[in-house]
Amino acid sequence: MPLRAANARILIEQSIGRGLRLPYGKRTGVEAVDRLNIVAHDKFQEIIDEANRPESAIHLKTLILPSDGIQEKPVTVVSAPVVEAMLGLDVTVFQKPATSGQQPVTSPVFQTPQQVQVAKITYDVIRKYENQPSQVPSIAFLQKPEIQQAIVREVKAQYKPAQTELPGVAPQVDIAAVVAKTTELVQQKTIDIPRIVVVPTSTVRSGFHAFQLKLDSMRYAPPSDELVVQILRTQAQHSIGLGKGGVQEKRLEDYIVRGLVDFDDIAYDEHADLLYDLAAQTVRHLRSYLDEADTRNVLVVYQKPIAEFIHAQMQEHFWEDQVAYQVQVTKGFDQLKPSAYTQTEAALDYRQAPVDKSNMAKYLFGGFTRCLYPYQKFQSDAERRLAVILEQEAQKWFKPAKGQFQLFYKWGSDHLEYQPDFVAETTNDIYMLEPKAANEMEDAQALAKQAAALEWCKHASAHAKTYDGKQWTYALIPHDAIAGNMTLAWLVKQYRANV
Repeated sequence: MPLRAANARILIEQSIGRGLRLPYGKRTGVEAVDRLNIVAHDKFQEIIDEANRPESAIHLKTLILPSDGIQEKPVTVVSAPVVEAMLGLDVTVFQKPATSGQQPVTSPVFQTPQQVQVAKITYDVIRKYENQPSQVPSIAFLQKPEIQQAIVREVKAQYKPAQTELPGVAPQVDIAAVVAKTTELVQQKTIDIPRIVVVPTSTVRSGFHAFQLKLDSMRYAPPSDELVVQILRTQAQHSIGLGKGGVQEKRLEDYIVRGLVDFDDIAYDEHADLLYDLAAQTVRHLRSYLDEADTRNVLVVYQKPIAEFIHAQMQEHFWEDQVAYQVQVTKGFDQLKPSAYTQTEAALDYRQAPVDKSNMAKYLFGGFTRCLYPYQKFQSDAERRLAVILEQEAQKWFKPAKGQFQLFYKWGSDHLEYQPDFVAETTNDIYMLEPKAANEMEDAQALAKQAAALEWCKHASAHAKTYDGKQWTYALIPHDAIAGNMTLAWLVKQYRANV
């Protein structure tokens, strides 16, 4: 029972190989124990065809792998915000992975262990001010004299020199200077991303309207009670019968209802009448061409796909009460989250397109000067080209990691998380940018994400107005419009979305 799609031959061989591991370490002579049964597989026919080839791995043989055919094992690279490395909190950015092109070399600002310790304490204290949007609505407010003094006092209270440092011998740390420099670096290497929470002011009610199922396309043949077993090695065949295990429901409708209540958006207590009505419609449809025994067998064997078939139609009849919402800004700014990437080779220079553009996600890119992270991955070459433009024109930019925005969009009855592809800050504005395939610009899900992003940008801009901050703008950009001769200002002007 594979838990992932077998999209490659090696995955098929691996899944069979795991099953061929003998449970007792040797053959027992009991056929049912020694035999691997492949009952269902998303590549079932390919497995049969592969096994019948004379050179198949099913047939025992010795295989010697040449050394040049062994690929380098992938490694995980954590791309932490550049500011942490500059403060001496994370040194991995100055080590591996190397970039195959020219990459600017950045050194930590603080050199002594005492300065690094003070910088770390300062960085932790600054994070506490994230949750005080009324006092510190943006990072720039950390520079106010009264805030600086408060940070210095707290850092002094927390700073404890190592016991090995002797008074008058160990170098003295100018805590105020380290605090000021740390605050300056955080401001330079961070974009103000407020944490916006939309809270309903009344109870949110939702459900499904009653409706008639469209069952014409659902037609299951009664399943057989026997399995034909074919030995792949010898081609011999024989049959085995199926047992009558599993839970036997009193009513046929219960099989369908049991499958439907597994969905997160269906509560049995609130939807019981509707569920049994839909189940009764389905049972009547099956009985129209099957006898009672075959109807039960179909419901037992195909319970899950039948439930999914009904649930998909229920989405068209979903309703939700219109309620009023209150917008709350719980953070004036938010710490940038690290991203973890898998790579098998050195990071590439972002200015150069890789040879295999069809598999962009496997490449790691570096060499940035204005990106807030040392390394980034792109899902398409259009994203890489947009990064080139941002490096030339934006003050700072980055690709948000999962959970950075806490931004959700409505899709059916679900609320899914949305992370925009790029965030870039210029002299006067902050942009949320989403490159998209030209033929997907009017895709329903893309438009749902856009609607959620526009609402977020509206609230973020309103918050920025309270302290004379920068306006947020969202742009959905077709991939074929992103080229080296385009400017960021032109792309935003052409493809910005209005609230």
